[in-house]
Amino acid sequence: MTIIESPNLPIYSWVAELDTQTLEQARNLASLTVAYHHVALMPDAHVGFGMPIGGVAAIENAIIPNAVGVDIGCGMRAVKTDRPVPEPDILKKIAARIRQRIPLGFEHRKEPRKWEGFSRLPASTVIKEERDAAPYQLGTLGGGNHFIELQRDAEGFLWVMIHSGSRNFGLKIAEYYHRRARQFCEEHAISLPSRDLAYFPFETREGQEYFGAMQYALEFARENRRQLMEEVILIIQEIMGDLAILDSLDIHHNYAAEELHFGKPVLVHRKGATAARSGERGIIPGSQGSASYIVLGKGKAESFQSSSHGAGRRMGREQARQRLNLEEERQRLERQGIVHSLRSQRDLDEAAGAYKDINQVMEAQKDLVDILVELHPVAVVKG
Repeated sequence: MTIIESPNLPIYSWVAELDTQTLEQARNLASLTVAYHHVALMPDAHVGFGMPIGGVAAIENAIIPNAVGVDIGCGMRAVKTDRPVPEPDILKKIAARIRQRIPLGFEHRKEPRKWEGFSRLPASTVIKEERDAAPYQLGTLGGGNHFIELQRDAEGFLWVMIHSGSRNFGLKIAEYYHRRARQFCEEHAISLPSRDLAYFPFETREGQEYFGAMQYALEFARENRRQLMEEVILIIQEIMGDLAILDSLDIHHNYAAEELHFGKPVLVHRKGATAARSGERGIIPGSQGSASYIVLGKGKAESFQSSSHGAGRRMGREQARQRLNLEEERQRLERQGIVHSLRSQRDLDEAAGAYKDINQVMEAQKDLVDILVELHPVAVVKG
């Protein structure tokens, strides 16, 4: 960990090579009057909207929509099965059926999905506006860095890992409440280092409304991953026969939560960061084609008991499409025997070469987490 001094609060950084834009965003965050103690940057940190992705901040009596992020509740679900990893031809059948049955990217369901949460909407205009569309988005993967991956552990067991979030709910909530937060700060003459860090005082009507909408999006995201996993397991059973689930866990990495840190109750904002309390299990995925990890938190106070949420980008999406070589990235996956769908230059925005080295990221946070299980991909389905 490196301590970087800034005018208001210090920045505690686990980043090996910190770029100027990410550092500037961290300094803006640290200069907020509502920020407490320090700002933490996980080893996968990179530039985001307002606050760096891979950033963690403790905020006193305020909540910042852009410090939660636009994909509220984005997170991971992983299960261990009792079946060994099948042969490549079987993996190809499973991956093809997943792509056939599960809506990817901007695709939605043709029939609405059921969820008891639809009967208890919070008092939020934007959620009510999205209510009719949301049932068609449950059990859908989304695009960008979201994925469904079949993996192998050291014993040869088949795991399934899913990365997805709250779909359009999270995006619309984030956009709506960020606009309102900017308006609130302007009306109340609240000075900001960046308008992208506009916030609500937590006890205001607006602050409570956003927090309730955010929590609802977290529930929706978890249910989305549950339904996705249920369908993937069903597909595997159709092809391989019955199986049992030996282990399962689900975590968020875009959210804010009321916690106690350095003797004070605060709202910890984890934007692209995973909770890593002492003895708490987490999931840290790699990039497409690299290892992922089930980890055990160490409860490090200086990281606000957090760790990275993945490898972290080293290139923007457009930069990756321009700079990476499609054939080299395809060969990288095929040398490892990974079933993939890397087909065109457009797919390069999520290629392994666009991301930091997950091994270096894990090495940088040895004081934050212990590795319990190392998982290697055998088939990848991207949104």
